[in-house]
Amino acid sequence: MPSAYGISLPAFPWDALVPFRERARAHPGGLVDLSVGTPVDPTPEVVRQALIAAADAPGYPTTVGTPALRAAAAGWLRRRFGVATVDPDTGVLPTIGSKELIAWLPTLLGLGADDVVVHPELAYPTYDIGARLAGARPRAADSTVALGPDRPRLVWLNSPANPHGRILPAEHLAKMVAWARECGAVLAADECYLEFGWDTTAVSVLDPAVNGGSLAGILAVHSLSKRSNLAGYRAGFVAGDPALINVLLEARKHGGMMVPAPVQAAMTAALDDDTHVDGQLARYRRRRTLLRSALEGAGFTIDHSEGSLYLWATRGEPCWTTVDWLAGRGILVAPGDFYGPAGARHVRVALTATDERVDAAVARLSA
Repeated sequence: MPSAYGISLPAFPWDALVPFRERARAHPGGLVDLSVGTPVDPTPEVVRQALIAAADAPGYPTTVGTPALRAAAAGWLRRRFGVATVDPDTGVLPTIGSKELIAWLPTLLGLGADDVVVHPELAYPTYDIGARLAGARPRAADSTVALGPDRPRLVWLNSPANPHGRILPAEHLAKMVAWARECGAVLAADECYLEFGWDTTAVSVLDPAVNGGSLAGILAVHSLSKRSNLAGYRAGFVAGDPALINVLLEARKHGGMMVPAPVQAAMTAALDDDTHVDGQLARYRRRRTLLRSALEGAGFTIDHSEGSLYLWATRGEPCWTTVDWLAGRGILVAPGDFYGPAGARHVRVALTATDERVDAAVARLSA
């Protein structure tokens, strides 16, 4: 949608779901919203206490983040994923959630009209939007052959993926890293669901098995929204190549892109504590098991979905027909074509609903 200032952006897709939301809301048992992956469980007490303790914050926070936060992020990568190559002093930068960094990365890297930004064919729409905001050219492609002569400047990977939950093996990630380096492109991996590998373990692009022991040209984006129920805090970070991190830091200092000091303290506590994460994973695993069984019992096929916080479901019909069918049962889901034409016969079913609402959805699907 062109604006008076010349930026061309598509219509906000979620507006199209409003009539189906209203139909689902009219169900006698109320709405079960499985459309947007927004956390619903309590923010951990250890995190809330850290936020309260840091509430007296009269001065400006640093853009680079506190040493404690950067050390906690590097420690989390080492402890949970075996990544010991990230220097907390030069290779970590806090961000105002992950979506902010994803949307503005092409701009922060100085990309423009002559530059191509590649993202997966089925993808979080913000990769495309970020390229458009920078005036660059977004290209949806799952293979290097599909790009033809285009030489990208930025390549996005997403594993575990939104919307379909696919987890890319280390061998595939390694090939993409090598290809991006050959092109002279920055490879940015959206790893916001890295903790959520259900059927197989997800691997980070920061792992030496993927990058050959060098972080050159690589960035990994992480979020605390789902793993720690911190979506309302806007808490994320990016890690990787110190040279690229420094480029982002310098641009972000000028742009005032600073994570508030109390949120930095809360992030530090969240990254240092594994207990609450393991508890949250158990909650999501239960919801996933119940919803998957109920959907399959109602005639759905679940594709991919080995990771992330969604089930990629199909009844072999246009996605909006499925959205309407589920809305008639008081269940709201996201149509697959929100994420690209390849999703036209799937819907995305989020696991981020309370146990009570998930149980209600299961009962309706089983009726």
